[in-house]
Amino acid sequence: MTDTLTLPPLMWGEAAPGDAVEHACMRAIMGCDAGLVTHSIRADRVQGALVFAPEVPLAQAMAMLPVCGVGLQNALGALAPPEVAVHLGWDGGIRVNGAACGRFRVLAAGTDPAAVPDWLVVGFTLPLLPASADTGATPDQTALYAEGCADVAPDTLIEAWARHSLHWIARWEQDGPRALHAEWRGLVHGIGDAVARDGFSGTFMGVDEDFGMLLRDDAGETHLIALTTLLEDAP
Repeated sequence: MTDTLTLPPLMWGEAAPGDAVEHACMRAIMGCDAGLVTHSIRADRVQGALVFAPEVPLAQAMAMLPVCGVGLQNALGALAPPEVAVHLGWDGGIRVNGAACGRFRVLAAGTDPAAVPDWLVVGFTLPLLPASADTGATPDQTALYAEGCADVAPDTLIEAWARHSLHWIARWEQDGPRALHAEWRGLVHGIGDAVARDGFSGTFMGVDEDFGMLLRDDAGETHLIALTTLLEDAP
């Protein structure tokens, strides 16, 4: 199947007839090789998803969520005007100039943190146009074109996301998580803020080596919330 995207070696593209993340999961379940980039572009939003074949247990493979987040931030950093600020939420959220602007999803063949999953999919949805013309009604929500990025072509963004993500995959494989940690920590939104997650509430203190959230409650006890808690059910 031909595709219009220009992707780096070891990756190839496939247009999704519907949701790009769900299409990537379907192809992964059917046994496609790692490196498939599925995509869906509409007038109001762009989606991209990447299929992985992990060689490490799920707890470590979940690092592909921050890998892909950093890849998208780096891609927008190269394509968007310099005044556009892009940050990442621990839970997969994407923020542009301080407002929520789409999010990442992550799915896998299994949920056992100690088992190596047959496949893992990380994908994003990024709104291009606001859901309503009355943007003042939802100041905490935005869209890419509303933030001065109308010249960012969606197909070019997906290509850049794939390239930058591949770069961070290679660094993670070769050097371990340290460099990724350093890059991601400078981009993550909400460290030091009050949060409530997985039945706990307290202050978001940072992450452990596998990017699990460290949450300190009012009693001074620190709770670890693994990235695997963000997994969605596979279709």
